[in-house]
Amino acid sequence: MPAMDPRRPWLPDVSGPSRRLVEELRVSGPSTRAQLVERTGLSRATVSGYVSDLVDRGLVAPAEETSAVETGGRPARLVHLTRRAGVVVGVDIGRTHVRVAVADLSHAIAGEETTTLQVADLDSDEVLDTVATQVRAELRRVGACTEDVVGAVVGLPTPVVGRAASARGTVARSNILPTWSGRTPAPALQERLGVPVIVENDANLGAVAEVRWGAGRGSRATIYLKMATGVGGAIVLDGDLLRGVSGTAGEMGHVSLDPAGALCRCGNRGCLELTAGGAALLQAIRTAAPHLADLRSLVAGAQEGDQACRRLIADAGTSVGQVLGGLVNVLNPDRIVVGGELGTAGDLLVDPLRRALGQSAIPAAAEQLAVVPGSLGARAEVLGALAVALREADRLG
Repeated sequence: MPAMDPRRPWLPDVSGPSRRLVEELRVSGPSTRAQLVERTGLSRATVSGYVSDLVDRGLVAPAEETSAVETGGRPARLVHLTRRAGVVVGVDIGRTHVRVAVADLSHAIAGEETTTLQVADLDSDEVLDTVATQVRAELRRVGACTEDVVGAVVGLPTPVVGRAASARGTVARSNILPTWSGRTPAPALQERLGVPVIVENDANLGAVAEVRWGAGRGSRATIYLKMATGVGGAIVLDGDLLRGVSGTAGEMGHVSLDPAGALCRCGNRGCLELTAGGAALLQAIRTAAPHLADLRSLVAGAQEGDQACRRLIADAGTSVGQVLGGLVNVLNPDRIVVGGELGTAGDLLVDPLRRALGQSAIPAAAEQLAVVPGSLGARAEVLGALAVALREADRLG
């Protein structure tokens, strides 16, 4: 079967009010007709007529009975986009894994699969070959093909810079993924799959997912931390990522705590990541507990009462809270969400972070701020990739 032309506009035969309704359902998910009236500004009669037409064309269908919205009277029925409208693909490339998910445009996950892969030890082309193979396999498993794909979004554990279309998705100089430095993986994967692709920093995607579906839901201004091997971050304001001029806004791991401190992989000294990053914590625990080989075992040790593990995680939370104080004063967010492998330590990390934040931020900002662990776990990045693909379908196409 021929690959989809990545220049083909999404649903080219849908226009006018029909397209506004389809776009709203794609971004917001299953909705009632009343919700579509409110969100699109179209009249009730217009919405009803065009929804009926979309149902007849097989692009929209009533949701299941269990999805009915209770209104106090007769339940309001939801409608959603069908598989015929297309699917989106999310890919999370980590240091040691590739996770692929496929969702239809009703926001339902059709399939998800994770493969162990030593990404940091491989050339970028080898990794992209594996990603392409895994995407095709997952599409086949859910009964779809590349022609059904509206777009794909890929997350990488490294800064991704550039705002112009020609530069969008360029991997910055990276010590985490050295063979990717200067590469623009989106066109390379697009060539392999024949579908439109966006590449984004993984912390940005985790932030989008937590705000859309997780612990940041309902927040207007969220700071997201991904605490794993390194310390990444992102800022979401009114549902939109704050990207900055070059796309690196939120890189809190490289705020310097000590200008005369140890040299960081970024070239600066005394960065937060050298104190609170997972690699630093594992190096620090090596003498007291050499059997702890990864962050999962470090967190498990802390949860089981190991005092050395608890102290390291608490110290990491304190360091992060000190750094975040200045950012909280400037942005005045209502929520901080802590994700990543270290984020699974929960209150063992978050409580000292809260205390340090209370000492470093002005009271007026700290009092209105909730600091919470992420709720999406290891799936945050791939779910964020799906969320961005759903939102950006028109630009992807």
